[in-house]
Amino acid sequence: MAKIKFDGVLEAAHFSSDGQLVWVRVYERENAGFTDRIILSRADFIKQLEAGKRYMLGERILNMGGTFNVSKPVHLVNKDGKKLIVVGDSNSASQDVLSIVPLI
Repeated sequence: MAKIKFDGVLEAAHFSSDGQLVWVRVYERENAGFTDRIILSRADFIKQLEAGKRYMLGERILNMGGTFNVSKPVHLVNKDGKKLIVVGDSNSASQDVLSIVPLI
């Protein structure tokens, strides 16, 4: 069994009408398994990333419990004194960029 190299899986996100991330839906790792779906506000998710937690974009595989198809890492970037949540290497972003995450 391969070692898990991430602390959570980001499954979906919700943005306000002005493009600001409001909340994310994640699964967090607990020991060898994962939690049920958890809704984290933008501020709480930023605290997780600042604490060194590693999140990946992904989705749960149906009927496979805590098994996920994961794709890209989620990063916290400081740009002009503003904290941005981005996927992969989106260093040129001016706002939160979660381009391939399902939006709710």
